[in-house]
Amino acid sequence: MKKLILKFLFVVISFTFFISCNSKAEKTEKEKETADTFVADNYTKKEVDITMRDGVKLHTTIYSPKNKITTYPILMQRTPYSSAPYGEGKMKSKIGPNVHLMKEGNIVVYQDVRGRWMSEGVYDNMRAYIPNKTANQSDEVSDTYDTIDWLVKNVENNNGNVGTWGISYPGHYATISTIDAHPALKAASPQACIGDFFFDDFHHNGAFMLSYFRAISLFGTYKDTPTDSAWYSFPKMDSQDQYQFFLDKGPLKNLNEFFQYDKLDVKSTASKDKIDDFFWKEIVDHPNYDSVWKSKGIIQHMDKVPSTVATMIVGGWFDAEDLYGPLETYKGIEKHGKDNYNTIVFGPWDHGKWASSAVRNDVGNYYFGDSISLKFQKEIETKFFNHFLKGKGDKNSGLPEAYVYDSGKKEWKSYESWPPKNMVKQDWFLSENQELTSTKKSASEVKFISDLKRPVPYSEDIKTVFTPRKYMTDDQRFAARRPDVLVFETDILTEDFTLAGDILAKLKVATTGTDADWIVKVVDVHPKDTEENNDKLQDHLKMSNYHLMVRSEVMRGRFRNSFERPEPFTPNKKTDVNIKLQDVFHTFKKGHKIQIQVQSTWFPLIDLNPQTYVDNIYKADAKDFKTQTHSVFTDSSIEFSVLK
Repeated sequence: MKKLILKFLFVVISFTFFISCNSKAEKTEKEKETADTFVADNYTKKEVDITMRDGVKLHTTIYSPKNKITTYPILMQRTPYSSAPYGEGKMKSKIGPNVHLMKEGNIVVYQDVRGRWMSEGVYDNMRAYIPNKTANQSDEVSDTYDTIDWLVKNVENNNGNVGTWGISYPGHYATISTIDAHPALKAASPQACIGDFFFDDFHHNGAFMLSYFRAISLFGTYKDTPTDSAWYSFPKMDSQDQYQFFLDKGPLKNLNEFFQYDKLDVKSTASKDKIDDFFWKEIVDHPNYDSVWKSKGIIQHMDKVPSTVATMIVGGWFDAEDLYGPLETYKGIEKHGKDNYNTIVFGPWDHGKWASSAVRNDVGNYYFGDSISLKFQKEIETKFFNHFLKGKGDKNSGLPEAYVYDSGKKEWKSYESWPPKNMVKQDWFLSENQELTSTKKSASEVKFISDLKRPVPYSEDIKTVFTPRKYMTDDQRFAARRPDVLVFETDILTEDFTLAGDILAKLKVATTGTDADWIVKVVDVHPKDTEENNDKLQDHLKMSNYHLMVRSEVMRGRFRNSFERPEPFTPNKKTDVNIKLQDVFHTFKKGHKIQIQVQSTWFPLIDLNPQTYVDNIYKADAKDFKTQTHSVFTDSSIEFSVLK
């Protein structure tokens, strides 16, 4: 009898579990279906072409709440990446910066910028700002102003307040919106915003980001008529091994054939030099920080952001694409806008991950925790826009000046300024015997051979990427064990050591050649007993002794004194090379070690420096590339921003 009862109970429990699982599955499916149809159920869509002051029409899509009982602010994103889907009855499944702002009700607007997709005109990559425009002159600032002016005058049920947001290039257009801003613009959130193309995305301190090679055509393929279909195509590499692909290609000039769009006979030398892609041609013809690049930079104009616009700058500490932009945008507004409401949010994210609906937050192989992005969307981003677009709009928003995530302690902190006021500068020295010390010892010389046929890889993965991302937290053991990577590290820390701000590498170097690149990496060496807390870690890795890259940067040596006027090295002469590494907020915990790595190649993240000075590396010949011996002197130092 007892066995029968147990059997009966097992059947009942199993049946109940089966019903419960099916009920949950049906509920999840129903919730997903409801989420996918929320926009269609609660919004109407209208597509219009708004005429700019010079007569060019920009295609604009307007999502308005069906509920007309109240008025709503306008949230606008201007983008080069398409405001699709186009056509009556076709709607996005999600709109706005996040799901909360979508469900609460806002008028959400997307616009194709000039020359992109369904908008008229010809596109200019990072189109230059014109400070004193004549009546019919236009730039992205005036296009934004004219669009906002039309929207507040013509869109029904708007409350007269406008906010802008965007990530990456759309983040740049959000920054643009704040300059000489329309009076209706009350809030802007540039996120991972491009600041200057000589230091963001395609260049880092003058070095070409070779790993962005496939993205060139996205911005440089000519178009002068509206289209709802892609008019560009990406280069076909025919390889899954980007390291070997670029090594086999040799000098940058050999890539020109990928940017010849009229199917030329590239066997002839004359044809090989021809370039159809206007962005690639711009890069090749302007290797230095000249008037072309300077005119395209936007952070130089942060003095033109009026105090009537509240700004919230957002970025990720591990954003491989746009780290410079958001940090410099925030600092620029702080410098010039003494009366501005200006706040900064930086979390443990790669490019744009804060907008993700995923619970799990990791970058590459490194796990930071759960619900970090969701917390930002609900408690920070939504609160910011609601306060300035629907609420009082005063400076008492309830948000901190700086809301930043300590990527070592894995916790959020709030500060009244960034960097925090209790930050001090400390020099640590690259001493003999691979030591990183707080005091300077002797000034000896450490040499290594930089062989351009065996450059240091930026990742140990065999892969081909559109743009690099995960390397920002990659385990650096593979690099530390190479003879052409110099390593300097502390003893095991006996107490926590927190960095909060920028880092300046003050190298003293020499080379047998006349040019060289210098790369510095700051690494958090974890203890051998570090917990294995990431079930998505690549199979060949362990958290034991994990070498987390906290920050890294390159300086193309020719630009050590001036980005405008490059100069060669004098062979074997001791020379100063300073490299600014972008801000960090990271605690090296007790039991960890701080490590500095110095190298001269980082392939194919950046292109190869010939190590022989030529006027234009993009036009260098194979004969210019030579193996050299480099030296780093032990009176070199790293200036840390230390939180006390």
